[in-house]
Amino acid sequence: MVLRDKFIKKDSSEEESVLICSSTHHMLQADRLLRQHNFKVELVPTPRGIGSACTTAIRFAKNLKEEIKDVIMATDIDWKGIYDIEKKNRLEDWKDIWNLEINSKFSRVLKKIAKDEVLNISEIKTLLKANRESELEALFLAANRIREEAVKDTVDVRAAIEFSNYCHKNCNYCGLRRENKNLTRYRMTEDEIIKVTKEIYELGIETVILQSGEDPWYTTDKIVKIIRRIKEEFGMKITLSLGERTKKEYKVFKEAGADNYLLKIEAANKDLFNQIHPDDNYEVRSKHTKWLKELGYITGSGGMIGLPSQSIEDLAKDILFQKKYGIHMIGVGPFLPANNTPYAEYKSGDLITTLKVVAVMRLVCQNVFIPATTAIASLDSEGQEKALESGANVIMLIMTPPQLRENYEIYSNKNMVDLDWAVESIMAANRKIPEYLNLDKLNRIDRSEVDARYTTG
Repeated sequence: MVLRDKFIKKDSSEEESVLICSSTHHMLQADRLLRQHNFKVELVPTPRGIGSACTTAIRFAKNLKEEIKDVIMATDIDWKGIYDIEKKNRLEDWKDIWNLEINSKFSRVLKKIAKDEVLNISEIKTLLKANRESELEALFLAANRIREEAVKDTVDVRAAIEFSNYCHKNCNYCGLRRENKNLTRYRMTEDEIIKVTKEIYELGIETVILQSGEDPWYTTDKIVKIIRRIKEEFGMKITLSLGERTKKEYKVFKEAGADNYLLKIEAANKDLFNQIHPDDNYEVRSKHTKWLKELGYITGSGGMIGLPSQSIEDLAKDILFQKKYGIHMIGVGPFLPANNTPYAEYKSGDLITTLKVVAVMRLVCQNVFIPATTAIASLDSEGQEKALESGANVIMLIMTPPQLRENYEIYSNKNMVDLDWAVESIMAANRKIPEYLNLDKLNRIDRSEVDARYTTG
């Protein structure tokens, strides 16, 4: 085939299609091949109605469909099909929303969402500026309905092991920063990590999150040994959250069995990013995010709401960053100050703004995982319930050993979310408890209270 430039300018109204492959390996092969042929393609979470939010599709302009099909068919790439992205029209179904007392500008933006039209930054800001009770009701109703369409009613429950609080970085907001001399440091051994993973496995949870500060003491070989033991002994999905590593390390971790990688941008405004990360680089962080996508990880990112000097436009840019990079798991939560940091005296982010960001993130990104974060639960005892009602669909338990938890102080006064807390939040939000949970492990809740609500997703 003669290579020619297909990097055409694409506007927001252009019809699109996606290529779905049989495995991550074949998807990455197809992505490389199409880029070599100069097709403009993007790796994105698989659109709703076509596949799961935890898989990746290759998106391109619909008018390139036949050419791309010819290229793929000339190879041994195993692909399932090419699907047009169908736009829905929910105007009639959302009549109750239009009957609420909302202004015409706000209504116009929500109607674009109802018709699956792409929002620009100005329109995203319009939604984030909602402050009247009726506008907030409309926003959260719309987000919850898109959530129901995209990821259904079951709340995914995962669990984190914060296995080291050593960090060689010096982020201004984080209590793990290297200059915090008042923090008791710890590192868990491989066997200690495996022991806690077994406890998580016995809860029925299918995904373990291995989280730490940026601690080079845990070499590539040490992390690989932990990944392989978890896979061999429990067969669980593994999310790594280790900060920035080399591309070679990311590749080795993936080959060893890591499924997901969480690397938050925290702030998509370059100046704000540099302000809160004095020894990090925005371009480097963005490049690492691309690497993770290219290596086939289910990628996680996210940001904080209420950072010093953060504006509504900054929050809109955060949402567009997640959309642009095709992030699968988007964790957003309020900024909470940590003791012994330069930001210790700043006020926390507020709950309503955080919930608005969760809702607009769902409306813009749609078929993705959005946690009701631990930070939200730490800010407000009903925060996770409210986040679930605003478009979130994941809760993460803290399974770090009790004697170590207080020292993993990214922020102070953290709510140590456990299985009972998660189940209570899910029930309060009138959402479904996942079938895989072992509810015999509940401590504070009477099992009989939840049996009637226990259902599959």
